[in-house]
Amino acid sequence: MLSIKNLTAQIGEKQIVKGLNLQINPGEVHAIMGPNGAGKSTLSNIIAGREDYQVTGGELLFENQDILDLAPEERSHKGIFLSFQYPIEIPGISVMNFIKMAVNESRKAQGLEPMPAKELLEKIKEKAALLEMDKSFLSRSLNEGFSGGEKKRNEIFQMAMLEPKLAILDETDSGLDIDALRIVANGVNKLKSKQNATLVITHYQRLLDYIVPDFVHVLYDGKIVKSGDKSLALELEEKGYDWIKDEISALK
Repeated sequence: MLSIKNLTAQIGEKQIVKGLNLQINPGEVHAIMGPNGAGKSTLSNIIAGREDYQVTGGELLFENQDILDLAPEERSHKGIFLSFQYPIEIPGISVMNFIKMAVNESRKAQGLEPMPAKELLEKIKEKAALLEMDKSFLSRSLNEGFSGGEKKRNEIFQMAMLEPKLAILDETDSGLDIDALRIVANGVNKLKSKQNATLVITHYQRLLDYIVPDFVHVLYDGKIVKSGDKSLALELEEKGYDWIKDEISALK
């Protein structure tokens, strides 16, 4: 589904991604962990197509298509979804209207007619219930006055409505209490299928108690330097990231 080969990228004059390789297949959940400044959020933004970052080498393929020249909205229409670390507020646009626009824009890009109002409403009710969202939530302005947990829950609600092929969750656990974390993770887990994939970017192992990854990767200084199963996340929780640095130094 997603194939990244020897990717290098920079912002301004600073190189951040330094030869990164990653393969994600349908049905898989991957987690990327690493210290601050390792390039985790940079990677998610590059996949989603943010223009702040300049890709200087390597390949980024989605379903065997080179997507490096595609705009963010084109990547979204192909099935890539990014849950932002800090969702923006849009006063005057209700959650309901935003969702309606997003769903129908996605359908338009696929050559489909707008979703019938009755069908859309039924789907909204179904997905809102999945995330334990009160119906009054839908009439509020998008993210305006939302708590951290409400913003993250709304992001997963958008993901549920758009049904992407690849969902990238960039530090979705940031600022969440245990109850909100459980609700968000439960929603993510219920949306998993053999046809889609999830990339979870996190500092902490606690999220991976709820969203259990098939693969855990350690991103360090712009590269994936170690991969394993969930036990690797537990090891990082116990030892921190210094031992990775020591291990890399020993190999040089």
